[in-house]
Amino acid sequence: MTETDVVVIGAGAAGLAAAQRLRNAGQSVAVLEARRRIGGRAWTKRFDGDWWLDLGCGWLHSANENEWATIASERQLTIDHTPPPWGKQTGNIGFAPAEHREFRAAMARFYANLEQSADSPTDREASLLLEPGGRWNALINAISSYINGAELDKVSTQDFANYHDTGINWRLVEGYGTLITSFGDGLDITLDCPVTAIDHADTRLNIITPHGNIRAHAAIVSVPSGIISDGVLRFTPELPDKMAAAVALPLGLADKLFLHLDQPDELPRDGHLFGAIERADSASFHLRPFGRPLIEVYFGGALARQLETGGEAAFAAFAIDQLVALLGGGMRRRLRPITASAWASDPYARGSYSYAKPGHAPARAVLGAPVDDRLFFAGEACSIHDFSTAHGAYRTGVAAAEQVLAARSIGGRSST
Repeated sequence: MTETDVVVIGAGAAGLAAAQRLRNAGQSVAVLEARRRIGGRAWTKRFDGDWWLDLGCGWLHSANENEWATIASERQLTIDHTPPPWGKQTGNIGFAPAEHREFRAAMARFYANLEQSADSPTDREASLLLEPGGRWNALINAISSYINGAELDKVSTQDFANYHDTGINWRLVEGYGTLITSFGDGLDITLDCPVTAIDHADTRLNIITPHGNIRAHAAIVSVPSGIISDGVLRFTPELPDKMAAAVALPLGLADKLFLHLDQPDELPRDGHLFGAIERADSASFHLRPFGRPLIEVYFGGALARQLETGGEAAFAAFAIDQLVALLGGGMRRRLRPITASAWASDPYARGSYSYAKPGHAPARAVLGAPVDDRLFFAGEACSIHDFSTAHGAYRTGVAAAEQVLAARSIGGRSST
């Protein structure tokens, strides 16, 4: 049994941000991480010396106001300001210009409907905002699977509308996961240490792990919502409001596959293709990101769940078949898989990022609310406007740390 001021559970973007803020305020902080690495759903793997591949979050969304962009500059990482290629079809391949204009107009109408839904007293499934029988509904649904990790019939209109986006998106050459992992420098982090329960019945918290228990004045819980909803992390006494909120905020799924590309100069740098334009089961292809001889493939929602069960080979077969249909049979011999993610299969993630079920947009505030000035919560699922992002996780981590400091300074139960 050991003791500390604050325990932070989870060494992802939220947990690291919280721990650094507390450490800077002079608190003793123990960070407990279930994996054998830090970073959470930010994970960069290095290949062939100079390729950093982000298997988790990869874009500095709302980069002009994203704290991680500032931290990256301070740490002299390389920020690439090339605009993302989303939404376009390079060379009009399989997507005639007139069709593309129709699609963009349909997308604009959908988002206009979404914006109007923010003021509606009824929170309903976002699929109801599609035009009945619209030709582009399937492709819009595919895009939802990339953005939300789920199709529109599963997603709350009000929650979707709450998302804040400046439209500025940058990337890090060395990888987003590299940046977030570096933020663990100087912290007391114990790896391979999953927390199984928190007993908050006494004046001190009892944090239960396979490697022994820790007593603390306060704890910040920064784990994915699925870890709570699935009962992997238990609370004694139980917290039914937290459980209900976590259930209402499931983890959607977005997986990536990286393909090596022979004869890369025949395809444009930072191009983009939709694998199919009239089906929801479509991959999204980023051609030659950073000018590398690669294709970064994105799968979301039901398609990602189906393919993940077959592993990297299933992802590669599906992606290569769609590329061959678009670019011709010669592509098959030019492509080979390098690596793929499998976030649904990760026992400490259980998905990629959260979405709110229809009727449950308020669940984010409930999940993020402190309990008894001793239990505090952080993570992208707790963010009302920046969910599904690493900067949203960062902000909730800092906010939770500030709540801890305020509670301890005013002599609440957590300071006894």
